[in-house]
Amino acid sequence: MSTYRYSLLAILAAALLVAACQPPILSSPAQESATGPTRVVVGLGYIPSVQFAPFYVAQSKGFFAQEGLEVEFQHGFETDFLKLTGTNEIPFAVGSGEQVILGRAQGLPLTYVLRWYRKFPVVVFALEEEGLAQPTDLEGRRVGIPGLFGASLVAWKALVYATGLDETKVTLESIGFTQAAAVSEGRVDAALDYSVNGPVQLRLAQRPVTVFPVSDYFDLPSNGLITNEQTIQNNPDLVQRMTRAVLRGLRYTLDNPDEAFAISLQAVPEAGGPNEAVNRAIFDASLDLWEAPAEGLGLSSLEMWQAAAQFMADVGLVDRVLPAESLFTNRFVEAAGVR
Repeated sequence: MSTYRYSLLAILAAALLVAACQPPILSSPAQESATGPTRVVVGLGYIPSVQFAPFYVAQSKGFFAQEGLEVEFQHGFETDFLKLTGTNEIPFAVGSGEQVILGRAQGLPLTYVLRWYRKFPVVVFALEEEGLAQPTDLEGRRVGIPGLFGASLVAWKALVYATGLDETKVTLESIGFTQAAAVSEGRVDAALDYSVNGPVQLRLAQRPVTVFPVSDYFDLPSNGLITNEQTIQNNPDLVQRMTRAVLRGLRYTLDNPDEAFAISLQAVPEAGGPNEAVNRAIFDASLDLWEAPAEGLGLSSLEMWQAAAQFMADVGLVDRVLPAESLFTNRFVEAAGVR
């Protein structure tokens, strides 16, 4: 086992330990009812945010209800939710594609059933005044990362893998989720973050930035709806209904962004008021990530999953190349009829 995999597993264990100190995640599989809607738990993300607009829209516009679903959104660590989904304690979670590969390598029978983000959202960004023209210019620099875990770590390894950047010449510093402030204050020369977070904040503060989207160099399967093999085998109708409702929420959000943002503010009131301008900027930037990929709304590319599985084995994030066909399926999106 490589040192990278040891590091990743250690961080996962640490995240689970920290999670034990957080409010408990109430998990349960889908609860079918002969007389009422099916109760479904979805692990949505760390905190409520306008970045989950399609899910709020699906709930507000009745798309879940029309599928006979009563959906409860829960918030917490992505790693926790994927473990709960992999062990069938909850039926669905929202997570990133590379985490499905990591989970599968560790024996969790996760399956990605709906592609939400059309491209991987992690970027490296810096102030324009730093004079960075290409990723290899990061050599000799200090680069901030939330920690050696999750999508940021995988994104960094993908950037190194695709560009020939010599990471031994880069000082990678764990800075938590303070990327915009760390870059703005000069504590690091650049940082990894979602494209809709740090770069958006600095631009709103009139600080011009240079951005290197990791997807420009190596595109990974990103955020989507994830379930498990048992749910697919034993309750495919539930997966179909959930997929169709989420796709309808996504399609409606893309077609009606102003209404979708207003619905999001109802779901996340703290995003309004003095915070509304920055959250609207984050929402608008997110729309670009959610547009339909070339394959079609919600659909995944086999080639992308194959490349990702190969890359993660090549750099030691997993111990073998996993068969791409085991990681995802397009069957439920194709049957949903949402374009």
